[in-house]
Amino acid sequence: MCFKLPIFNWFCLFFPVTHDTCHYNDVIVNSNGGQHERSLVICFGEMLIDFVPTVSGVSLAEAPAFKKAPGGAPANVAVGISRLGGSSAFIGKVGEDEFGYMLADILKENKVDNSGMRFDPAARTALAFVTLRSDGEREFMFFRNPSADMLLRKSEVDINLIKKASIFHYGSVSLIEEPCRSTQLYAMEVAKQSGSILSYDPNLRLALWPSADAARDGIMSIWDQADVIKVSEDEISFLTEGADPYDDNVVLKNLYHSNLKLLLVTEGSEGCRYYTKEFKGRVSGLKVKAVDTTGAGDAFVGGILNSLASDVNMYKDEKKLKAAILFANACGALTVTEKGAIPALPTKEAVHQILQEVSG
Repeated sequence: MCFKLPIFNWFCLFFPVTHDTCHYNDVIVNSNGGQHERSLVICFGEMLIDFVPTVSGVSLAEAPAFKKAPGGAPANVAVGISRLGGSSAFIGKVGEDEFGYMLADILKENKVDNSGMRFDPAARTALAFVTLRSDGEREFMFFRNPSADMLLRKSEVDINLIKKASIFHYGSVSLIEEPCRSTQLYAMEVAKQSGSILSYDPNLRLALWPSADAARDGIMSIWDQADVIKVSEDEISFLTEGADPYDDNVVLKNLYHSNLKLLLVTEGSEGCRYYTKEFKGRVSGLKVKAVDTTGAGDAFVGGILNSLASDVNMYKDEKKLKAAILFANACGALTVTEKGAIPALPTKEAVHQILQEVSG
């Protein structure tokens, strides 16, 4: 079935049927009868427990009670990819405690390879209290002094797992403290030498850094190593110290670098801008009734990386890239219609359905 969108036929464009290859349920079947699974995306970093108020629009101090939910941007991305039918793995550290085992089980239940997880008997799983206040701003309070995710060491990293990655995805939270900072840099180097695409979502959490300057310097310290970067408008304002995040010249001068294959600037419900060496443009977002914006950016990243994993040169073809971004926008839009991050991450079928509805 082909889902006809206003400008292009998304499904048939992105999953072409040729004499040599046909795509069925995300398994590539070659003309000689052999098959192999979609390429692996490894997500490195933190996984934690979010405590979310049972009542919306209040500060943390005003919240009468909290509900626990799995969180951590890299883990959310890994689950998002798996929900879409892709192949993903998570590398990180949690406490050897009830929360840590719960998180490992959640990954397993969502068909994410959790063999790269490590359990620390001396440190607890990280906790975060997060709320959306009545003024629309998110408020965070973290318990990491230190938490297990900060203590992942090089010797605990599964190098053989990293070498299998088509894409190696990471954020900036693991850069804040040692030994995890050195471990992330080491894992990135292994992935790069193995031919993986390096994907970076800074995912700014200013409250975790010693200062704004430390956050800015830390985030930018690995900027030029990434092949793909996803950044938000707010993060552009922060990284450029107040420059206009909607100005293409600001983005290209301050954030685009010669080794970058694809730079994505998300604008929430308004959509996403894209920049490559050959072209730049924008794909509109989908209008939905937002219930909880938690995890929307991670759902977007999962959507775009899932597409890139199945076609690593997709960013060179503007039509394919726009189709993939539209798909990722739909992933983000569906996620905000439900509470929580991981529970709200969509399936491929749900994304196709909303795209079909939007196209009329």
